[in-house]
Formats: sequence, C-alpha cells, structure tokens
Amino acid sequence: MRIPILKLHNYLLISIQTEIDDNTAIQFQEDLLDKIHKSGSSGVVIDLTSVEVIDSFIAKVLGDVVTMSDLMGAKVVLTGIQPAVAMTLIDLGIHLNNVPTALDLEQGLIKLHQELGE
Repeated sequence: MRIPILKLHNYLLISIQTEIDDNTAIQFQEDLLDKIHKSGSSGVVIDLTSVEVIDSFIAKVLGDVVTMSDLMGAKVVLTGIQPAVAMTLIDLGIHLNNVPTALDLEQGLIKLHQELGE
C-alpha cells in the first residue's frame, strides 16, 4: 500500500488515512524524498489526524522523514497529532523541537506559508 502524496503549488500534502505498517512506512519515506527531489517543493504538510497509535519503528521513520526532508530543503509541518502519538514520540526520545505543528491541514498550510516567509 502506498500513501498518496499530492502537490499543491510548491507544497506537498500528505494525509495518512490509515494505520501504517513497516513496509508502508519505508515506501512512504522513499516516495516522499523522491517527490521532493523531482518537484523541488519547498514545503511538506503531513496530516496525522487519522493515525491513532504508532509503534517505535513508525515513530523513528517519521522523525527521519522530517530530518531528511529538511536536509533536502523542504520544511515539514505536522498536523493532527493525536495524544497517543505525541506520547509515543516523546517516550521514544523523538523530539521534533524545530518542527512546526498545527491542529488540522488548513492551519498546517497557513503555518507552512508563515514558516517559509511567503
């Protein structure tokens, strides 16, 4: 299964609508980095509203995706983080200190726009 990645102007939008397994997470990481490279997008919004729980591997992949995207020049905003997901990230030591967050996709786009100074 692949997670859809949509392009809107110079941004990439991802809405994860299901719980993801390890293989899907790795495929998502590869797909997103490839899409950033090919499109030259300056920003990414990852909406996690439908994700209720994550395991340690998925949490690590999510942290890695944020770091790798940043290295490629794309700012990431995370939206819709559920309480259990936030607790798992912190419990596992995955601190996303410099990653902007928002409650929903609409606010995430506004936040990304502000972060990029556009």
